[in-house]
Formats: sequence, C-alpha cells, structure tokens
Amino acid sequence: MNDKAIRTLEFNKIKQQVMEHAASALGAARIDKMAPSTNLEEVIQWQDETDEAATVLRLRGGMPLGGMHDIWAHIKRAEIGGTLSPHELVQVASTIRASKTIRLFIEKLVDEDELSLPILKNKKDTMAILTPLEHAIFEAIDESGEVLDSASAELRSIRQRIRSSESRIRERLEGTIRSRNAQTMLSDAIITIRNDRYVIPVKQEYRGHYGGIIHDQSSSGQTLFIEPEAVVNLNNQLREIRLKEQEEIERILIGLSAAVSEEAYDLLLTVDVLGEIDYMFAKAKYGRVIKATKPEVNDQGIIKLNKARHPLLPIDEAVANDIFLGEDFTTIVITGPNTGGKTVTLKTIGLCTLMAQAGLPLPVLDGSKIAVFESVYADIGDEQSIEQSLSTFSSHMVNIVDILKQMDSGSLVLFDELGAGTDPQEGAALAISILDEVHNKGARVVATTHYPELKAYGYNRDGVVNASVEFDVDTLSPTYRLLIGVPGRSNAFEISKRLGLEQSVIDHAKSFVGTDSKAVESMIASLESSRKQAERDYEDAHDYLKQAEKLHKDIQKQMIEFYEKRDELYEKARGKASEIVEQAKIKSEEIMTDLRKLRLEKNAEVKEHELIDARKRLEDAAPIQSKKTGKSKSPSSSSVARILQPGDEVKVLTFGQKGYLIEQTAEKEWSVQIGILKMKVNEADMEFMKSEKKAEPKPLATVRGKDFHVGLELDLRGERFENALMRVDKYIDDALLAGYPRVSIIHGKGTGALRQGVQEKLKNHRSVKNVRLGEAGEGGSGITVVEFK
Repeated sequence: MNDKAIRTLEFNKIKQQVMEHAASALGAARIDKMAPSTNLEEVIQWQDETDEAATVLRLRGGMPLGGMHDIWAHIKRAEIGGTLSPHELVQVASTIRASKTIRLFIEKLVDEDELSLPILKNKKDTMAILTPLEHAIFEAIDESGEVLDSASAELRSIRQRIRSSESRIRERLEGTIRSRNAQTMLSDAIITIRNDRYVIPVKQEYRGHYGGIIHDQSSSGQTLFIEPEAVVNLNNQLREIRLKEQEEIERILIGLSAAVSEEAYDLLLTVDVLGEIDYMFAKAKYGRVIKATKPEVNDQGIIKLNKARHPLLPIDEAVANDIFLGEDFTTIVITGPNTGGKTVTLKTIGLCTLMAQAGLPLPVLDGSKIAVFESVYADIGDEQSIEQSLSTFSSHMVNIVDILKQMDSGSLVLFDELGAGTDPQEGAALAISILDEVHNKGARVVATTHYPELKAYGYNRDGVVNASVEFDVDTLSPTYRLLIGVPGRSNAFEISKRLGLEQSVIDHAKSFVGTDSKAVESMIASLESSRKQAERDYEDAHDYLKQAEKLHKDIQKQMIEFYEKRDELYEKARGKASEIVEQAKIKSEEIMTDLRKLRLEKNAEVKEHELIDARKRLEDAAPIQSKKTGKSKSPSSSSVARILQPGDEVKVLTFGQKGYLIEQTAEKEWSVQIGILKMKVNEADMEFMKSEKKAEPKPLATVRGKDFHVGLELDLRGERFENALMRVDKYIDDALLAGYPRVSIIHGKGTGALRQGVQEKLKNHRSVKNVRLGEAGEGGSGITVVEFK
C-alpha cells in the first residue's frame, strides 16, 4: 500500500483513535502495526473478527480483558535461564488468569447462550490451560509482588527467626530509651533503622556514652544514629538470617522461573491470542463510538457507501452522503464551490477504503460495499516545497507523474483540484488528458476540479459520471451534499445579486459569457430542477406506500379478529346446542326405558324396532362438531370440481368469504382478492361459485389511485373551517370508495364551531347512516364517528 496516500488520508489518526480502546499493551502493539491488506481473504477474515467482537459488545456489553500484560520479554528471559522478579512472575500469573477468565466467558457465550462465535471459539481452543503454573506463582507471591511465607517451609522458618531476633533487639533498645538518662542524651525516644540495622538517635555531645557504631547523622549534625554496643551482635545475627532469607527467596524465584520456561511455548501462544482478542475488541469498540457497520468486501472494484460520513469529523457535524462507484461507471468528476465539501468527499472514499482493508468497520449504513484495492493513490492538498523551488502546480505534477507510473487496473486514484495552479485553458486540457489516461487503464478514479470544461466530461465518455457538491443560493452556503450525476454550476451571478450588485452590472457581465457556457449552465440548472422534483415525487410516493401498508395491516387485523370472534361464537352455539341435545337424549332414554317397562307390565303394542328407530332419529338430530368450523367435510366442497380460471368467483372456506381469483402463484395455490384484501389461498381451501365473463376481475383495491389510500381516521385539528369541510367531503368519498362501514373524524374540542360544522355537513350527506360523538374510550367530544349505509 502506498505510504504517501496513507499519510495524506490521515490513516494514522484513525490508528490513534483505535488505540484509545486497547485494554492492554498487547492490543496496543497490534494496533500500532495495523495496516491495510491487499489480500481479499485476509480482509474478509479481519472484518469477520471485528464483527464477531461487535456482536459480543452488542449482546453482553464487552469482554473481560483485565489483567493482561505483555510478558513476551519475561518468557524469553526465562527461556535462556534468567531469573524473573516477583513482579514479573505476578504479571505472568495475572495473564494466565486473564486467559482463563476469557476462556470461560467465551464458553458460556457459545454453550449457554448458544451464540455462533466461530472465530472466538477457535481462539479459546488455541489458548493453553496453565492453571497449575498460575496457582504455583500466586501461592508463593502476592498481588503486590511480596514473596509469601507459604512459598516454602524453609522460608517460613527463616522469617520466624527474623521476627524473633527483631523482637529481642527491640526489647534491648526499648530498655535503653526508657532509662533515666535517655531523655537527656537522646534527641527522641524512638527506635529507627539505618543500613538495615536498628539504631537510636543520640545527641552529638553524648556520642561516647552508648558505644557501638555510628551509622548516620542528621542534616544539622546535632543528632547521631548509633547502634549501641549492646545490640551489635544481635544485629549481626539478624543480618545473617536475612541473607539466608534472600538466598531462599532467590531459590524460590529460580524454581518459578524454570516453571515458566517449561511452559514458554504455550505461554507465548496464549499471549499472542490474548493480543488478537484485545485487538478485535478495540476495533469493535471504536466502531461502536463512530456508529460504524461491517461492509461487504469485494475484489471487483465496486464501492457503494450508504450515508457515508468522514470518520474523523464529529458525528453531529459530518454530512452523510451516498457514494457509489465501479458498477455503471469507474470515474467520478466532482465540481462545485470552494469549502463545499469536495475534498472531504474525496478523503471519505479513500479513508473508508483504507479502514476496510485494515479490518475496521465503516461509518456507513448497513448494506454498504467496499472494494479491496492493490494500491491507493491520493494527490490532495498543496505540497509546495520552498527548498525544491517548486510551485503549487509543479508539486502536484511531480506527484501525478509518480502516480501515472505506478497505478494499474487494481488501483484507486484520488485527484484533488486536478490541473490547478496554471493557465485555466491548459490546466483543463491537462486534466482531461490525465483523466483519460487513468480511466483507460481501468483504475477507479475520483477527481475534483473547478474547470467548467470538465462539467461536460462525463457526457461523452463511457464509464464516467459527473457529480457536484450542492450549494444553497438562498443561504449563500454549501450544504455539503454530494449529487452524483449532476455537474456543479457557477453561482457567481446569483450570489452577486443577493449580495446587492446592480442588475445592470450583472447583465453586462453575462454578455461576456459564451453561448456554450450559457447552454451548459442552463442544462445543469434544468438537471437540478428535475432532480429536486424527482426527490419530492419519491417522498410523496413513499408516504403513500407507508399509508397503504398501514391501511392493509389495519384491515387485515380487523378481518382476522372478526373471523376469530365469529368462529368463537359458532363454537359456543354448537356447544350449547350439543348440550341441549345430550340432555334431550338422556331424557329420551329415560322415556324409552319407561316405555319398555310399560310394555312388559301392561302388554302395550310397542315394538322394539320402533324404539330403535326413534332413538336413531334423536341421534341424527344432534349437530356434528368440527374442529375447523370454516371447512366442510363433504366431498363436494373439500376440493374444486373444475379447472379454475382467473376471474372465477370462489368461496374461501377458512374465512367464509367470497372472492375473485387473480392469478395462480404456485401449484394448487392462487392469489385471491377478498374485498380490499389480496391473499394467497390453497385450492383445497376454496369452493368454486361461478365464472365471471370478464377475464380479469376488478376488485375495489385494484382500481383505486393514490388519492384513495386513506386511513380509518381524518385529523382536522389546526385546519381552517372552510378547508376542513372541503377535506371532509373528499374523505367521505374516499372512505365510501374503499368500502369502509365506519370512520372517525378528529376535530378537537375547542370552541365547538368545527365540530358543529362537520356534523351538520355529515347529517345532510346521502350516504351517511348515523353520526355520533365518540365515547370516552374513543376520544369523547373531540371526535365524530360516522357510519355509512
């Protein structure tokens, strides 16, 4: 990758921001080495790693990354026989503990939470289990680096002797400082330590009273720190024991260092994996801060950035733009005023490319694509060199010449103000020639320019498109919006006019502008007008679509609720009828029993087959229960007895409603229009009713235009009285055309004038059956409910 482009596009600033999210020196070291890759598979792997870390951040808030240390140097020193210090051993044990914590955390995510994390799972499996070494170190050394008594039995014994010797020395010295002459001879009645030996502070004039050894004196020289002769031998014994303590500690550290050396390979592997995990999560945390997403990576030179922001600009200040390149065209020429955002757009494309190839998420919306380029070249900014005596134009040309020598079809080339700094006519000619050269080699090119000659560059060359940064003439300021497909036009005359320049001066200036320039400016103005109209039409269509979707969902929900309620009532009725018949059957059995008894007792002329026939008639009177109330079990209705055709009227058994066949969507499945709803129904759930003469049915929903996409409510609040009544007229017609049985009109409470006017108008409407105020749960007197005939 071109180092100059990396510096020009400020990729190092991105690295510094990512560095702030590293949890350890291990991750920071990898971020420091972070660079774009030109290998597609490697870039995809890096992007997947970052995305997996982002998934963990989103679902669990983070990964426990505390306690990791860069112990690479410690391990290497232990390998060659060096002895590690207690502090270094603690760092080794802490890193092993951190790896265990991370391993358990990943296991829980994969096993208990059932998350698919193949990359983290693989890294977890790679880390060695070194718990015995961790325990051995922490049993001998505490977190602060102190060797514990429990490190060995010998060390415990030695330290007990040290404490005993110190106790005896203190007893002797405390007797000395509590003597009768102590207050006179001592500067202070305390015991202190100098050169690892216990001493007392003696005034200068009494230095010979206690004998012994002088170890230190105060800054004024008036106090001497003397080891009395009475404790010299005891201090000597204490020093010998402490030397033995140091020897035992050294032996313990040598043993632990040897244990580290034995696990050197696994430790180095674990440290490497921990650094990779920290690096993954640092990139993911950075992505969360800038609200970034994972792009789809390709090697076809396709760039499609949805609402891309410059990653180094504050989120609330950066203007998001849609940028696409590499499919219909491979070269973009951006024109527009200074400070309009051309250079920012250029850097956004280049920096997003470098970030993606380094495995970083991009500040774009989902669904964006980015290409992996073999090289990125950028000629941006003024690199004038006084020492080289180069002008602005010369410095740019030196850079451009170098780019032309190195670039190829796998390159992304960015030119800022191409051809600037020289005669406009010659500069424009050079710019066109350079663009042709780079474009013909198959590279992806984005260039900015001021030259009007380049405004028509994209109209007569395949694979080239013009673009511009928008300028608001009303506010005399750029909007920083990128408009691909529309070249920028000069706003000098409009700006001058708004700033107060006389019209006569402006007209005189226009007379010097060539016919061709006027034609180009007129064409650009027409394009801008068409674009704005297209944007407005798109927004209107989008609004209508959302209203239609909402209406469809509302009605479908109401129909489902209606059918469910109907089926529930049917079931209750059938249950009640069955209960009544059962009771009747029980009663009839009792009567038949009585009749048999009567026949036997009285010799009545009632034959057995007549009794059986009577029972059978009672059983036949009972209603048949069916689990699916909408379907009939009879052969005549369970299947369609003819070949269905579009336009046939059928009955949908599940809903019990009639509809029209529109088209066959699959084998044994049709698209059916039921009222204003269109749904897919299986042939087994339909019963043929009759054929229509018309080949294609025209249900209500298919003939409505955009004005008939109406909701179940009309909100008139804030409307003027006359406008409100006009809207009521149109809304009632639309609602009738949509087939609604009932609608609501919201007019608010206010003075009541609007409510009275609306209700008077509705009462006189020929299609209105009833008008009433809303109930408490419907909005009260602020809403009028209208029922149609």
